[in-house]
Amino acid sequence: MSLFRYAVAFVVAVSMLTLFTSCKKDSGKIKIAVITNNPADFWTIAEKGANDAAKANDVELIFRKPERGEAGLQLNILNEMMTKKVKGIAVSVINPKEQTPDLKRISGETNLITMDNDATESGRLCYIGTDNYEAGKAVGRLVKEAMPQGGAIAIFVGQFTPINAKLRFQGVVDELAGQKDAKGPVYGKYTLYKNEAITDDVKEDVAQENAKNAIEKLGSEQNICMIGLWAYNAPAILEAAKSKKALDRIKIVSFDEYPATLTAIEAGEIYATVVQDPYNFGYKSVELLAKMAKTGDNSLATNTPLMNIDYRVVVKEAGKDPFTKKDRLAAKAFEAELKRLMGK
Repeated sequence: MSLFRYAVAFVVAVSMLTLFTSCKKDSGKIKIAVITNNPADFWTIAEKGANDAAKANDVELIFRKPERGEAGLQLNILNEMMTKKVKGIAVSVINPKEQTPDLKRISGETNLITMDNDATESGRLCYIGTDNYEAGKAVGRLVKEAMPQGGAIAIFVGQFTPINAKLRFQGVVDELAGQKDAKGPVYGKYTLYKNEAITDDVKEDVAQENAKNAIEKLGSEQNICMIGLWAYNAPAILEAAKSKKALDRIKIVSFDEYPATLTAIEAGEIYATVVQDPYNFGYKSVELLAKMAKTGDNSLATNTPLMNIDYRVVVKEAGKDPFTKKDRLAAKAFEAELKRLMGK
């Protein structure tokens, strides 16, 4: 056989194999989709919860993460799910204002709920996730605790279009100012660098550069607290502070349970983090959508349109929160809890 025929035979074989593997037999089960707002590790925990709920409720789960935090990419996935005839979708909305018309269309065709990030005018049946304003206030209290004398603060986030980013930001500054809907740049004893949240378009290298720039611009300021509103922000801030040899004069407060964040809290390099419960974001979303699909009873969602899953505070050593008296978790114990949850 000639080299050309070998090549043709190889291509045909690969094509047949691809066709065979792509034609996965339909499970016959109700299909439920969960669509995240980016590919961050945070969602790996949510996926574990979603898978556990799918098994417990005997449904087929389709869990998808867009490659980047772009509304257009997320819409492509949403439209694909409609062709798969899913009976329910949970989505963490990237840009509520831009996406609302499409979400309204989708909510007319299947059960739609939002998780982690809401879109209140989308026709969604309910929201499952953190009360981000209250979680932001918890971060503000940690800033006051870490730097009680006041000083300069810098706030970093991937994007500012999502509602969760806006609510967290406002919660932080309202707590520091001691009033609702506070306006800066001065919030009580704290002055906000650039008087806005610094965004990085969900790019960790940009997040680190943003933090380096802030350290340089703040110059010799001795009282600085840098705040990360999304999971990867705090590790990026930490690396920036180390590279600028400024860790001794910078406090870091964070959101979420990024592994590097927990390690840094144990080492005393990050002061504390406010964690959500992504496992239950995934579990509760799939559980609810499965029950509605099986019973046809949408009141299971509409009777509780806001299903808040409480935040927790993680610090180096466990104890009582001096502001709320709620229990705080030690970073090491919380890390062990996460590993058990993930089956590691």
